[in-house]
Amino acid sequence: MTTLANNLNFAETQLDVLSGTPRAHAIDRWIFVLMSAWFIAIVLAGFIPDSLMKIDAVTAGERPPFPLILHVHAVLMGSFLLLLLAQAWQIATGRSAQHMRLGMVAMVLAPALVIVGFILAPTMYHMLWDAAQAAPLGEREEMLGGLEVRENILLLQLRVGILFSLFLSIALKARSRNAGMHKRMMFLATAMALPAGLDRIPWLPHSMPQSPLTPDLYTLLAIAPMFVWDVMRNHSVHPAYVIWLAVNIPFALAVHGLWDTPVWHQTARHLMGVG
Repeated sequence: MTTLANNLNFAETQLDVLSGTPRAHAIDRWIFVLMSAWFIAIVLAGFIPDSLMKIDAVTAGERPPFPLILHVHAVLMGSFLLLLLAQAWQIATGRSAQHMRLGMVAMVLAPALVIVGFILAPTMYHMLWDAAQAAPLGEREEMLGGLEVRENILLLQLRVGILFSLFLSIALKARSRNAGMHKRMMFLATAMALPAGLDRIPWLPHSMPQSPLTPDLYTLLAIAPMFVWDVMRNHSVHPAYVIWLAVNIPFALAVHGLWDTPVWHQTARHLMGVG
């Protein structure tokens, strides 16, 4: 009887049918680790070449040094992505207690990231504004054109700051009572910040700065592996995706509607205190 049971158990492990198999359960565990690594790869692919180019420009005296708040933001964002990877790894390897303890770091790291982001956006804007005011007349018009691009990007930054905060709050609130909502919303919240890296990947086709279309499309593609696996595995769409999309759509419509309009440029300058 024992031999027969062992043979049956061995046979079950060889099944390649999706639902209820060891292979499917393994993907359930590791899909979020892979998504964490995927998000980090996106950020690195965008920011490494962009940062090297800007460092060369600073060294050549073609642009001012990076402000301190930019370095703080980079450290916090990098730490958050590594935390996401560590948390997913701990769940995949059965270290739930360590996962919960380390999760307390997110309670501090996430608000700090949001606060620093809302400081960084006006800091970078004012650097460009001050440079435009001090530039010779011939260069000023060109720099003011760059300022309008920066004002459009502010729309995306506002959207990211608001929705990242909202989705992360949902994720953290669900952590003790709805693990499925918690883990999915953690990744969907993080995906809101991915356009900053995606827009810097030099070999991707972009609609920026003329249109914010590609940031939206590439964000959808970035979360696609997790979403497709969920639908294949569960034969339904998890409520986390419904919430994420339902909240995102009106914000996306607002961004596209205001993009590069005189009303938005005037509003942005008032928000930045230079109107």
